[in-house]
Amino acid sequence: MQDMSFVLFGASGDLAKRKLYPALYNLFLEGKMPSSISVVGLGRKPFTNEDFHALIKEALETFSRTDIEPSNLKEFLDKFRYCIFDATKQESYKDLQDFIESRESELNIPDNRLFYLSVSPKLVELIATNLHKNGVSQTKGWKRLIVEKPFGSDLKSAQELNASLKQVFDEEEIFRIDHYLGKPMVQNLESLIRPNPILKSLWDHQQIANVQITASETVGVGTRASYYDHAGAIRDMVQNHLLQLVMMTALHHPKKQSPKEIEENKKEIMESLRPVAKDEMANHVIRGQYEAGEVNGEGVKAYRDEEGIESSSNNDTFFAARLFIDNEYWKGIPFYIRTGKRMAEKSTHIVIEFKNEADETDNPEEEGIVSNLLEIQINPAESVSLRVNIMDQTNQQFEPAFITFSKNPSSQPEAYERLLNDAMQGNSTYFAHWNEVELSWKWVQPILEAFQDDALPLHTYPAGSEGPEASHQLLSEDGFQWY
Repeated sequence: MQDMSFVLFGASGDLAKRKLYPALYNLFLEGKMPSSISVVGLGRKPFTNEDFHALIKEALETFSRTDIEPSNLKEFLDKFRYCIFDATKQESYKDLQDFIESRESELNIPDNRLFYLSVSPKLVELIATNLHKNGVSQTKGWKRLIVEKPFGSDLKSAQELNASLKQVFDEEEIFRIDHYLGKPMVQNLESLIRPNPILKSLWDHQQIANVQITASETVGVGTRASYYDHAGAIRDMVQNHLLQLVMMTALHHPKKQSPKEIEENKKEIMESLRPVAKDEMANHVIRGQYEAGEVNGEGVKAYRDEEGIESSSNNDTFFAARLFIDNEYWKGIPFYIRTGKRMAEKSTHIVIEFKNEADETDNPEEEGIVSNLLEIQINPAESVSLRVNIMDQTNQQFEPAFITFSKNPSSQPEAYERLLNDAMQGNSTYFAHWNEVELSWKWVQPILEAFQDDALPLHTYPAGSEGPEASHQLLSEDGFQWY
């Protein structure tokens, strides 16, 4: 891995403390950082380097998946320097250029620069433009830009933002981060079937009845009211995370694929995703909002009673939809997606339900025979389970049983570790490419407009439940149920 400068905008922010510093530390422990690296943390707070190091140490003590090793902590912290920075002032960019060059000279490293924008979305275009204008990103070595979600708030704003970034960075230099793509089990989706003949024989479109993708949370809006009441579940989770999971699940991979092939296949899947017609939207899309209820034994407020939320808000905290991918492999097989806050449990999982075609001599309903399921659990624990029917000899009835395979979660690198390591090496396989982002927004845009016009009913659901009854009807009318 080449030596570089890692320039972090938003160095005192929550994301940096919870995810980025622990990720960098674990990469350091595993020898996956460049032999010489300058990490420059930027922020408006008047920190000294000692203040900055204390903040990083506290973040590691609180959030790192591995314990701090005192013997090498000083070596790790010595890679970090703090620079006071105001993104709205031109002189800050000139000072930053001098600061970066000084550290590069001190450490004798080339001007390879990785810029991580852990900042408010409204600052992304401003910072990227001024990095170029003031020469900070005009290097003899390589340059890369990592951008956090959200990438735009609708199709038009995403296209405008991308056009602006493309004036100062090439597409292969822009890394749009979606942390779901860094989760080990999501990355394993691309390679899960190919080396496992038993799963390959199951992953047959003639046997699959439906695919379900769920990302449920028990938490409410919390301190994100100002952002979330504008974004809703559809912008916060669907346009990015859930549609990325749809793409990764739908990848049909009989052989090992190159990063470029994965990118092209994901694009083709999004191009094959059937648009939801305006006059059919109410039949395929469910929006909801949580009311007061009980989560994990504790009473919680309704969404409209949360601090910072208008009492008349019609924002969606739940989204479910029926999708169809009109390509040769998935044609006719429904994909069901759902996400919601204040749900009964925290879980991100994919379920493949197979057709229940019992032997002609069996009577499935009377004998208790249920459909086989392949469940891929992504969060909070990672596992692969297969539901089968096993005879209970006592009552001569079949009962469902799960055969589960899992790995030790403590040994697994977290999403940001994988993604930062990939970005340092210039590997964009598990980042969101512009074609995917634009096609996702194109699919979501008509639904956004219907939500804005209140053209779809806003269903309510008690906090701590499985979501609105309408989302269950979405599947039951096809003869299925959520798992």
